[in-house]
Amino acid sequence: MKLLSLSAWAMAALLSLSTISANAHFQLLYTPVVNLEKAGDVLFKLIFWHPFENGHVMDMGQPEQFFYVHKGKRTDLLDTLNPITFEGVSNKAAAYEARIPIKRVGDYILTVVPAPYYEESEDTYIQQVTKSFVNRGGVPSSWNEPIGLETEIVPLNKPTNILAGSTFTGQVLSKGKPVANAEVEVEFMAAVPDMKSDKAGPPTASPTPGGAVVAITDANGMFTFGIPKAGFWGFAALGTGPKTEFNGKTLSQDAVIWVRAYDVK
Repeated sequence: MKLLSLSAWAMAALLSLSTISANAHFQLLYTPVVNLEKAGDVLFKLIFWHPFENGHVMDMGQPEQFFYVHKGKRTDLLDTLNPITFEGVSNKAAAYEARIPIKRVGDYILTVVPAPYYEESEDTYIQQVTKSFVNRGGVPSSWNEPIGLETEIVPLNKPTNILAGSTFTGQVLSKGKPVANAEVEVEFMAAVPDMKSDKAGPPTASPTPGGAVVAITDANGMFTFGIPKAGFWGFAALGTGPKTEFNGKTLSQDAVIWVRAYDVK
């Protein structure tokens, strides 16, 4: 991929975005270092938050699934979860952490299927099926393959080392099939979790005017976004899962992916 300083292609992708209401919910599955040189236990934080605006934190229930996929093999991680309390700028909420042993080289696709969250203001439930990635040893291994989730975003750029100023492309799937015309919210992790204190760190950017940034998938479920800044970027395809109801109320089953971008130095 050709790198430009906020290239014409990236700028076009940014200009093509539409906006919807602010305060986008995003499920985090976070660890600060995603490219690992040595084997060891890696600490992850699972938080339901608004990291772009350093906003409200939502309570997480016990996740339904938590696992990683490495070279096609799935390893269950539910027994590694420990409840924590995460403190944002305005409130505290229930969250989780886990220490995951990362031993072999290659890509690890970390996945959480959280319990549906009841959004009282909208009288609906939200369930964000979330993927994030770590790599050990710089050896690629199936980061761009779907893993059979009810809904997921499959990356077409290596998600652990995207270059700021280039683009990220993903494909939204529901039950393995592309989803056309899906709304994909974009989130920058402007405030990152402090791994020791379980508090929000100081924000490094502010949301732009006009509400949440949104891209729309094409007929093949593809979207492309110009990455203007180094850091963690999240993408949430809204309501793309097959489940639409929970406890007698509307359910938005979303696909979320987190990727890491770097500046060229």
